[in-house]
This record gives sequence, C-alpha cells and structure tokens, in this order.
Amino acid sequence: MGKLLTLAQAKKVRAALKASKKTVVFTNGVFDLLHKGHESILKKSKKLGNALFVGLNSDASVKRIKGPSRPIFGEKIRARMLCSLPSVNYVVIFNERTPLRLLSSLKPDIHVKGGDWKGKALPERKLVGSWGGKVRIVDSGKSISTTELIAKMKNPVGSRRPALERFRAQEGGK
Repeated sequence: MGKLLTLAQAKKVRAALKASKKTVVFTNGVFDLLHKGHESILKKSKKLGNALFVGLNSDASVKRIKGPSRPIFGEKIRARMLCSLPSVNYVVIFNERTPLRLLSSLKPDIHVKGGDWKGKALPERKLVGSWGGKVRIVDSGKSISTTELIAKMKNPVGSRRPALERFRAQEGGK
C-alpha cells in the first residue's frame, strides 16, 4: 500500500532510494475518476523501476487546468485511492499546473507520461534529461478519458437526471 508524503518527506525517501541504487519512477496527473487507463499506466510505470512516485495535482491546480467543475473528488480522496493501488509506492500532492518543480526536487530516474502524449512536445523532457533521467511514453491500451466519462455521466442515455448530479446529491457534494 502506498503512502502520502509531503515534498520534504518525499525528498528524504528519494535520497534513501538513490543511496540504495534503486530506480525511481515518477508519473503525475489528476486521477479524478480512476479507470482502466490509469491502472494500466501505473502498473506499467511500476515495472520500469523499484519505486513509483505519483505526483497528484491539488484541487486548486485541477481547477486551473480543468475548470471550476473539477475535480470530482478532493485531493485527499484521490490520494487515498492512489495509495490503495499495489503499483503505487508514494503520492505527493503538488499545486502547480505542471510537475516541473516536483520533478526538480525528486530527480527520478524515469519520468512516465501516458500514450496521449505520444508525438507531443513534452515540457518535462529537457528538465529530466538534465540529470540523466529518461522520459518514457506508456500506452494505456484503449484510450479512456476522464473528461469523456464525466460527459457520459452528465447525460446518460434514457435518464432524466444526470448520473453525476445524482451522485453528488447522494454524497452531499464532494
């Protein structure tokens, strides 16, 4: 089971792993509604090294990136869900739009991005390369989008009241 760490704690763990010559892998994202694509990327990422750190966008960061209706789940719930996955060793919440500051602090050996980044300019590539790290693009299989899942929940076929609205009402908001 993974562990939620502060940045200071994560830096200490990273230093210990480096001293033990362990390969550290890092990936990041919103992970708002965990789905098969997330699971696949996390499993494949973990197989690339000894320890997997997941950078998790904070609630404020998600709102800046995705808009005022996101995240669906708060950062503590999203972190807890990630920590429950066997492939995840550590979760660190970050407030910025990109993980550049977190990457600079942890200096992972491998930084993983999902297949949706294939062929796109990756701002982290130069930074990760500056300490000899590598960037890997990992395919999650069939493309699944949290944004598309949310759209389907808002307008399910044959429903008078959107599923997401029903869920939020049952859960008392977030």
